[in-house]
Amino acid sequence: MAGSGTAHLRSGESVLRVEDLSVEFKTSAGTVQAVSGISFDVLPGETLGIVGESGCGKSTTGRAVLRLESIAGGTVSFRGDDITKADRQTLRNLRRRMQMIFQDPVGSLNPRRKVRDLVTEGLAISGAPKEDRAASAVSVMNSVGLDPDFFADRLPRALSGGQAQRVAIGRALAMRPELVVCDEAVSALDVSVQAQIINLIEDIKEEFALTVIFIAHDLGVVRTVSDRVMVLYLGKVCEFGEPEAVYSSPAHPYTRALLDSVPQAEVVGGFSGPALSGDVPSPLSPPSGCRFRGRCPRAEARCAEEEPQMRQVESGQYVACHFPLTPVGA
Repeated sequence: MAGSGTAHLRSGESVLRVEDLSVEFKTSAGTVQAVSGISFDVLPGETLGIVGESGCGKSTTGRAVLRLESIAGGTVSFRGDDITKADRQTLRNLRRRMQMIFQDPVGSLNPRRKVRDLVTEGLAISGAPKEDRAASAVSVMNSVGLDPDFFADRLPRALSGGQAQRVAIGRALAMRPELVVCDEAVSALDVSVQAQIINLIEDIKEEFALTVIFIAHDLGVVRTVSDRVMVLYLGKVCEFGEPEAVYSSPAHPYTRALLDSVPQAEVVGGFSGPALSGDVPSPLSPPSGCRFRGRCPRAEARCAEEEPQMRQVESGQYVACHFPLTPVGA
């Protein structure tokens, strides 16, 4: 594999290919390095789960690949076309094929518009005829489990959190996208409602032949929905692989610590050292070498001097660590 943090781990045509992506934010205190040179790809029909602590760069990555954040470095290719510097018209055309479902379902909806208009908002912006929008509203509302006769004339304030998220999902589906980014799409919902929305996402993925990026901090949810999992820490990829491998035998100490923090997590292996402690370092001034070294029980001098490169530890499982829990080539 080429480059630092690279995670191009399968062959075949990618829906999305990200190369050395970097995203920075200018603040009064300095430059925040939100995402620092990460690479990955997503194949047709798969769900890539992205997990990590708050502030690790999950949501920024999701927004950046849709060009909702400015890209400081690297490239993003959609169906083989580099969209990193695409002009406004090109991006507008891409919006039909790349959609996002946001964390706050109610906040993402215009409070003055009815459900029938909300789910076809993108179609209206793209200039679709009124009759086409009306037909699409009925179709997508049925697809997301909202009875058009009951919900079409409702305003967002009359909806529950789960119903509002169904509207947001319907709005994305109305565009008939190829790629959908779910940014913490269930984290603001009650546990029982989360299960319903997760099942809905699984159903529409199959019905609409979608490719999905699923961003969440809940490791259990990510394991349930993902074909592959990418673990981020302070803007860097630290582990990447199929859920069964990553969850049953994590190779990176950070992944191990995340799993140890989940009550009754069904995982095995790993180190017997102390649980994850300390705070995430400031992205204004990331540590040298391995960014996790200040919280890692396995850290040695090399970890401060040299940034670890992504390498394979098992078939389909990769880690960026000098001293992985699973030996390289095991």
